[in-house]
Amino acid sequence: MTDSQDVIVTPADWVAKQAKQYEESGGTKGTSMMGVPCLLLDYQGRKSGLWRRTVLMYGRDGEDYLLVGSNGGSDRHPLWYLNLQANPEVRLQVETERFDATAETLSAEEKERVWPSLVELFPQYASYRKKTDRDIPVVRLTRKAA
Repeated sequence: MTDSQDVIVTPADWVAKQAKQYEESGGTKGTSMMGVPCLLLDYQGRKSGLWRRTVLMYGRDGEDYLLVGSNGGSDRHPLWYLNLQANPEVRLQVETERFDATAETLSAEEKERVWPSLVELFPQYASYRKKTDRDIPVVRLTRKAA
């Protein structure tokens, strides 16, 4: 899908530092934040077509990975989410493993089923949800067959 050299890391300083640590350690450092597991998400920009990288907390649903598009409770979706809507083919690094995946926004019913486990993982999601009228999306990342 993409080579690490061809990926633009998010401009947010603390995220860029964590992404660099994650990448340079081969996935042995920078893999959690506040006790919550994190992954590297490489995705294609919907306008530029350039590959970008960010670090995101994740939950699990069976073999799949779940991302919450909370944006800290902002009234706007995070940019990574908008890009995944346009280009759902992504590349993940989860600890030491890199693989391709496909992103899909969960239906309202599926989101309500997994939401309690996501709030248990990161309790701030509940306050983010109360802070905005925006429907906070949950994205399922499904590994592609090798």
